[in-house]
Amino acid sequence: MTVLVLRALGIGDLATAVPALRGIRAAWPGQRLALAAPAWLAQLVPLIGAVDELAVTPGLTRSPLVTVPDVAVNLHGRGPQSHRLLARLRPKRTLGFNLPCGPKWRDDEHEVRRWCRMLEWYGIEADPSDLALHKPKSPPPVSGATVLHVGAKSPERRWSRFAALAEALPPEHRVVLTGNRAERAIADGADGLNLAGKLDLEQLAALICAARLVVSGDTGVAHLATAFGVPSVVLFGPMSPALWGPPPLPRHQVLWDPETLSVDSITVADVLAACDRALTTASAPT
Repeated sequence: MTVLVLRALGIGDLATAVPALRGIRAAWPGQRLALAAPAWLAQLVPLIGAVDELAVTPGLTRSPLVTVPDVAVNLHGRGPQSHRLLARLRPKRTLGFNLPCGPKWRDDEHEVRRWCRMLEWYGIEADPSDLALHKPKSPPPVSGATVLHVGAKSPERRWSRFAALAEALPPEHRVVLTGNRAERAIADGADGLNLAGKLDLEQLAALICAARLVVSGDTGVAHLATAFGVPSVVLFGPMSPALWGPPPLPRHQVLWDPETLSVDSITVADVLAACDRALTTASAPT
């Protein structure tokens, strides 16, 4: 039996689907679970501990892994495009939103809880707090770093003051700047080790896992900090943290201006204070 799960998106999308993927794994123990996702996410997939194979997208319909899945689970969206993609594989059963006998999509729902609710409709239990990823096997390029992730998919989610933050952080912070190759210039000239564009995905995950603190915009690295239990400060712009934010734990500090919806409304002083709160609460005795 093959269970195919479609989640062909990015790092944050994969991380927020971890509870759902584990719920699906528990619902079909011993069966082959294939995840349809982009090839560049392959280094993260083993850290979930619930997926047997990666069915690379695009080209999903040509993959021998998923010729006729017994069950197809749409964790990709509300349809209809993603539903049509899975329908071409002719699965015996499909689970998803907005299907004739399925649950209805809600726009006001946190991304993690959304997929857990969908599965619960079909009688599959999924724990939305089950977000932890396994530790990467690769050694981190730097341990104990304060990671400033300068990038984001869209410009409106990209904070412009990372260089000023790097300069303002106290000396005990071992600053490492990350981002993709195109974002390397943003980190040039900032105080700290510039690793933007130099790390593969497994190395980035290992760096985050071994970090002291992560500061980033509303992007995939923030979800990796959550998954590895690393204190974080997450800067939100147009998207509400109620939809994509970390769990409400003191070690994860969220900064957001709902009036302007601009990430650049957040000041360096705001971030410095949030860094102190995240680290203080993370180190407090329980």
